Amino acid sequence: MSLINHFASIAMLAATAILPLSQDANAKTPAMKGVKNIVLVHGAFADGSSWANIIPMLQSKGYNVIAVQNPLTSLEDDVAATKRAIALMDGPVLLVGHSYGGMVITEAGNDPKVAGLLYVCALVPNDGQSVIDVTQAFPPAPGSSEFKPDASGFLSLSFKGIDQYFAQDLPEETRKTIYATQTPWAAKATTTKVTKASWKDKSSWFIIGLDDQMVPVDLAKAEAKMINAKTLELKSSHIPMVSQPKKVADFIIGAAQQL
Repeated sequence: MSLINHFASIAMLAATAILPLSQDANAKTPAMKGVKNIVLVHGAFADGSSWANIIPMLQSKGYNVIAVQNPLTSLEDDVAATKRAIALMDGPVLLVGHSYGGMVITEAGNDPKVAGLLYVCALVPNDGQSVIDVTQAFPPAPGSSEFKPDASGFLSLSFKGIDQYFAQDLPEETRKTIYATQTPWAAKATTTKVTKASWKDKSSWFIIGLDDQMVPVDLAKAEAKMINAKTLELKSSHIPMVSQPKKVADFIIGAAQQL
């Protein structure tokens, strides 16, 4: 036997030995139930890092995750950024929105790849509603008094707003960091209306923060009832994905498994 034929025979034997192992390994990998793609959409005064505690928990369970970096320059721009993230996914998507992100996912959720919507302490519009339309039926949340407009038409949240109303259940150092890293929010985004509310033909879930001082609890409960959402109530501030990430991650996974 030539040296070349000798090595060829060894290679064939090796391939034959490896093949059953690969097939057996694949056979032992359970199929994931529901959708495997999750797109996370942050709210006003925030960015994609607001999901930093959640993302590793979802990834460890095998989910493909994208946290959108909304520019917060207009509702249209934020919807476009979210739809770009949806387009990157290779199949059906669970779309998760926090706070003002609820407005964004309600519009972006009309994308045919979106299988379900999950709202976290969020604003949920009906057809043709803006942020102002959604909130006007209830007394203003305490945190809304701490919106600070600038000369360029953007809103920021005061330190008091972050400290007492936005993240009051988090350590002081964390509250200071959230204040320092906030992203200003275009005031015009509060008056722009969504076209069609996607929750009308999508499965929906809702997390209510019982100590939320930014989206009033009564408003959140009314929204959850309106959209017939499966609901989780947490004794948390406006940002439970930061203060109680395990409970939020488990709820997201449960929703994804049901789609």
